[in-house]
Amino acid sequence: MLVSIAPLALLGSAAGRVHRWSVESQQQGRRNAMIAATECAQRRAEREEVDDFFVALAAPRTDETVRRTAHA
Repeated sequence: MLVSIAPLALLGSAAGRVHRWSVESQQQGRRNAMIAATECAQRRAEREEVDDFFVALAAPRTDETVRRTAHA
C-alpha cells in the first residue's frame, strides 16, 4: 500500500522547519553576541587595570608614599 503525502502537508512541514531554523539561528546569534560582549568587557577591564598600574608606576613618589611602602 502506497501512502501519498499531500503537497500542502509538505509545504506546512517545510515552513515549520524554516521557521524553527530562523528562530534557532537568531538565538544562537544572540548567544554568540553576549559571549563576545562579555569577552570584550573583560579585556577592557584588564586593559584599564594594566593602564592604571603603569600610571601609578610612572607617578612621582612622595615621601608619604615611600614611608607607606617601607612599612608595608
